[in-house]
Amino acid sequence: MLDTRTAPYGAMDCGAGRARSGWRRRLCLTPNPAALEPARQPACSGSLISAHTMLTRRTLMTSTGAFAAAGSLTGLPSAASGVTSAGAPLRIGAVALILRDVDTVSRFYQQVIGLTPVEVGPGLVRLGVGTTVLLELRHDPSAKITSRRAAGLFHTAFLVPSRTDLAQWLLRAAEQGVQLQGASDHLVSEAIYLADPEGNGIEVYRDRPSSEWIWRDGMVQMETRALDLNELVRSVKTREWSGLPPGSCIGHVHLQVGALEPAEAFYAGLLGYDVVSRYPGATFLSSGGYHHHLATNIWNSTVVPARQPGTTGLVSVEIVPANDAVWRSIVERLRGSPITDTTSHVSLRDPWGTTILVKALQ
Repeated sequence: MLDTRTAPYGAMDCGAGRARSGWRRRLCLTPNPAALEPARQPACSGSLISAHTMLTRRTLMTSTGAFAAAGSLTGLPSAASGVTSAGAPLRIGAVALILRDVDTVSRFYQQVIGLTPVEVGPGLVRLGVGTTVLLELRHDPSAKITSRRAAGLFHTAFLVPSRTDLAQWLLRAAEQGVQLQGASDHLVSEAIYLADPEGNGIEVYRDRPSSEWIWRDGMVQMETRALDLNELVRSVKTREWSGLPPGSCIGHVHLQVGALEPAEAFYAGLLGYDVVSRYPGATFLSSGGYHHHLATNIWNSTVVPARQPGTTGLVSVEIVPANDAVWRSIVERLRGSPITDTTSHVSLRDPWGTTILVKALQ
């Protein structure tokens, strides 16, 4: 079983990052050789972590009811098979962050999350899986620490291919004493939450098969239930971990915004994502019938202005069209908008200053 021990946020060495109020859970393993089968599979003692015991980021989502529920969108599946985040017409590419201590945070994403270096240069580290970049880390030691109430990143969500992969990641995190912020069963997925040393939110999750997702009137049913981590790790038969496995990607990005209506106008009205779920203080948006590629919330950030330059945190989110037809369609949608067009991307900013990079198809 898994042992969880509480420790205050301030007790964690966050380097140059900001401390957040509330408490974390420290996840530890206590191996019991007699219980191992095969020999290297650990067993642990203690209690499970559940989302409703977390007093930080996930506290705002500890509802036992469905997320959302009104309205209708055409073209969305009721029980489609084989829908994936990466297979959508508009998938998420790479996320870029500004950091005060890029070396410490880079080590964290490599050692804890399981990313590997793809490119390293002066003041810049690109991490990913194989040769695919998922995360770009930019060094700015003079950047001001972003307020937890500022618009920007709520979390970057790393999607692993299977439940076994999620369990393997969890066991590896436990062995390192990683501090978690929550663990939830969302019906469409199973997710574990934490933050990097500078306070940028992270989710590591696996999807349930899309044929099991429930759609009603164009809206996908999601909940926040406690995830039994002990049951999750019992699914592991052998211990194998060498980093995030092939096929892992950024499944979605969750943003803090200043208001939901202009966020929806930008991400749905301008970029063309479908609204697939509404919840008090949050909107979930999707491409191609996925449960969500983007989410926006105002839980910490109601009526905040655009982010100021020279602060830590989220810089940009990359969107990758699936094919030339999708690329041409989104370029047409953006006609007349204030954009910057380069050979690699079309870029524009959301109402709070987050840069959206639409990747150009070569």
